[in-house]
Amino acid sequence: MSSGERPALRLVPEPAADPAPPVLGAVELVPGRVRAALLDLSGAVLRRAEAGFDRGAPDRAPIDAALEQAARACFDSPPLGVGVAAAGLVDADAGVVIEVNEVPALHGYPVAEVLARLVGAPVHVEHRARLQVLGDRWFGPGRGRSTFASVSTGDVLGVGILYEGSVLAPPGGRSGAHMTVAASGAVCTCGDRGCWKTIATTPWLRERARERGRTIRSLADLTQADDDLAEEYAGNIALGLINIQQLCAPGLFVLHGEAGEGGERFRARLEERLRAASSRARGAEPPRVVVGGSAVDDIALLGGAGLVLSRR
Repeated sequence: MSSGERPALRLVPEPAADPAPPVLGAVELVPGRVRAALLDLSGAVLRRAEAGFDRGAPDRAPIDAALEQAARACFDSPPLGVGVAAAGLVDADAGVVIEVNEVPALHGYPVAEVLARLVGAPVHVEHRARLQVLGDRWFGPGRGRSTFASVSTGDVLGVGILYEGSVLAPPGGRSGAHMTVAASGAVCTCGDRGCWKTIATTPWLRERARERGRTIRSLADLTQADDDLAEEYAGNIALGLINIQQLCAPGLFVLHGEAGEGGERFRARLEERLRAASSRARGAEPPRVVVGGSAVDDIALLGGAGLVLSRR
């Protein structure tokens, strides 16, 4: 190169930007409310949103609007997929809510189709209580197990069962809340009598307390006082769990919701009832009851994220 000449310019490409880490979407659809969350692969919630709708609305427009509001707030770019934890009876293959007793407008609601248009990612749907077992399987006390049960308690009731690595979810199956435990019992919201949910949910506990002229602040207070009402409530919850243990022998039951907040004494009461009822079972794992470590309100969202991972 002669003196005075400038060196030839060399084009250097910009360094490639690091790809965004993969994220998971989850949506919970229950009467009157939509919750959405964006989670990382460890199950940590990165972003969340919530929207309400009138459960008595005559058409689907308010539900569509609530889903859109929550989805737009959470998913600014497509996640790997979205798992929907839906109340009521669902058709998981079609991604449709078949019916929800308290919300007529949800009957036949195509939630997977609606969300897929909003989010631009695959959408998978399952019953809320059944789905939460995947939250415990991927992110909670069920990690490493192929068979166990996850229990939702409080205003809602249900059990999700992982059996030999698969969620027990037959077409038309529910979550156990409507198993008959008292043939001549109270009328349930489904129209039948004596469903498990009529004696093992918070509304039953509050009503029984009112009959005795009392007000309940929390199940934990009731348990610490060694109250006979707490003993009766534990027996009612255990009644459904005993049936599940005798049919499927999951061995481990992970508690979520109100029963999980009842403290060690309430947990121990449930476990004692389960063990006493299955003491003659030969070769079965003795049932254990543990309290889920995640925030109570997040177990359905963790289940949605787990559904996405399970479908990949």
